[in-house]
Amino acid sequence: MKQAEIQEASTTKLQEKLAESRKAYTDLQMAHAISPLENPIQLRMQRRSIARIQTELTKREVQ
Repeated sequence: MKQAEIQEASTTKLQEKLAESRKAYTDLQMAHAISPLENPIQLRMQRRSIARIQTELTKREVQ
């Protein structure tokens, strides 16, 4: 997700997306451990997406 999409999304939708992203990241890690991914940059992109969502959720809690 892009930052603009994250800021517009509701908190519940972000929490759902965070759970989905974490599962996808875990699946990518497992697939990469078994045999190398064709595009290992996917791991980095997924990890950064998770961080963006977590940052937005934390920001909303503080406000």
